[in-house]
Amino acid sequence: LILHAAFGQTEKYFTRNASITFTSEAPMEKIVSYNKSSNCILSTQTNDIAFKVVIKSFEFEKQAMQDHFNNDYLQSDKFPNATFDGKINTVLDYKKNGKYDVVVDGKLTIHGVSNPVKQSGTIEISNGKIIVKSKFSIKLSDYGIKVPNDYLKKISNSVAIDINAVLAPY
Repeated sequence: LILHAAFGQTEKYFTRNASITFTSEAPMEKIVSYNKSSNCILSTQTNDIAFKVVIKSFEFEKQAMQDHFNNDYLQSDKFPNATFDGKINTVLDYKKNGKYDVVVDGKLTIHGVSNPVKQSGTIEISNGKIIVKSKFSIKLSDYGIKVPNDYLKKISNSVAIDINAVLAPY
């Protein structure tokens, strides 16, 4: 009961350990990269949600892939972060444990290019924590990321993004 009373009064939930995975499936190669140190903050009062992802925190199976990702494609020295600022458009009862299908509208910025996005996902409220999950795809070309023609068989223009964040009271 004490947990639920405190849970109802908290307005912001946060993590520094959101997990973001991206997968590129091209004819000759499947590339999977993990980032387990992304920030996410959610206001239960306004339904605003934001992510900040440090590009250099993505880890690859091969060091060469990581080097190409940071230097050639994402230019992480020039564009060190990817961000998402959005609003959950679904009415939620943050005081009640449960799993909700949600739609989020917002702005995704990668490689210095911002695009409006509308994505679905789930929010699970479980014993004082909020679990945010979403799976969607983006096109690298929509964010000014160019894949040289001779690499198109190894790197897909369309990449899958998988987000999993467990938020605790801030």
